[in-house]
Amino acid sequence: MKKYNFYAGPSILSEFTIKKTAAAVENFADTGLSILEISHRSKEFVAVSDEARAMIKELLDVPSGYEVVFLGGGASLQFCMVPYNLLAKKAAYLDTGTWASNAIKEAKLFGEVDVVASSKEANYTYIPKEYTIPEKVDYFHFTSNNTIYGTEMRYDPDVKQRMVCDMSSDIFSRPVDVSKYDIIYAGAQKNLAPAGVTLIIVREDALGHVERAIPTMLDYRTHIKKESMFNTPPVLSIYAALQTLKWYKEQGGMKAIEKINLDKAAVLYDEIDRNKLFKGTVAVEDRSIMNVCFIMNDEYKELEAGFASFAAAAGMVGIKGHRSVGGFRASLYNAMPKSSVEALVACMKEFEKQH
Repeated sequence: MKKYNFYAGPSILSEFTIKKTAAAVENFADTGLSILEISHRSKEFVAVSDEARAMIKELLDVPSGYEVVFLGGGASLQFCMVPYNLLAKKAAYLDTGTWASNAIKEAKLFGEVDVVASSKEANYTYIPKEYTIPEKVDYFHFTSNNTIYGTEMRYDPDVKQRMVCDMSSDIFSRPVDVSKYDIIYAGAQKNLAPAGVTLIIVREDALGHVERAIPTMLDYRTHIKKESMFNTPPVLSIYAALQTLKWYKEQGGMKAIEKINLDKAAVLYDEIDRNKLFKGTVAVEDRSIMNVCFIMNDEYKELEAGFASFAAAAGMVGIKGHRSVGGFRASLYNAMPKSSVEALVACMKEFEKQH
């Protein structure tokens, strides 16, 4: 039976990426060696790393003055690396979900944190709109897509202050004006590669303004200088990332991918709004096109377990909502074909007919 992968992360990868990476596990770049055992300093892998960073700059139209680095530790390590490198006195944070809240917690270890707005009181079901960022802060930090709750900021805010964004779950889903940001970071396991590597795009002149000593491994300048090779990088994940980037280019780049994503998400949201059994969980204007969260309508709550079993029997994998919110979550990352979304919609329609 065909499986439809709606996991929130690690998540679906393109068939192109999986096949190319699988082939490299057996024989990488005709070396007769596996990508799993190749030296990260071999000319063959250095070429992979260089090409991957160059393609990120190309696809996201990264301006001069910025560098791309690959690090381990996941996006969660960036929760402390960002303030370690940028927070001298005070930073502003927008609280829109679990990961934003975790980033705030870490930043408080390094200086004062002004939480300019939060939607916690409404269980993070909307993105705050009316807030003021103090002029004298070292940077403003926000999370663009909230995987657990299904809200997303699909725009680049206009602020005077330095700006930092955690784009872990919607990086490469739309064009981004990188020039508005000083740091963009993203764990790879949503739209780029298997878990194990984190992408950071950093404006070089944003660094070097804090007086504290920064441990070598936590200093972005270390990794910029060594071109992500200060220590052994996550070789397999970087190779897989390059394949995904090549596939994105084949698809037509960020504008083309955004159009596809909007179309896919509309198919599912239209069904959620139409189907008598289901309803969405967040403000309509803040709906994520990456993570679609929904629950049973109040009068059909008792059918939730039944639908979960029905969907699983139809091949739907990973649609259970996060344990902290319940319900259902369908993650529609870039590699998700529209046909898979249509299969889920057909499943919802059939379940409605039976009830």
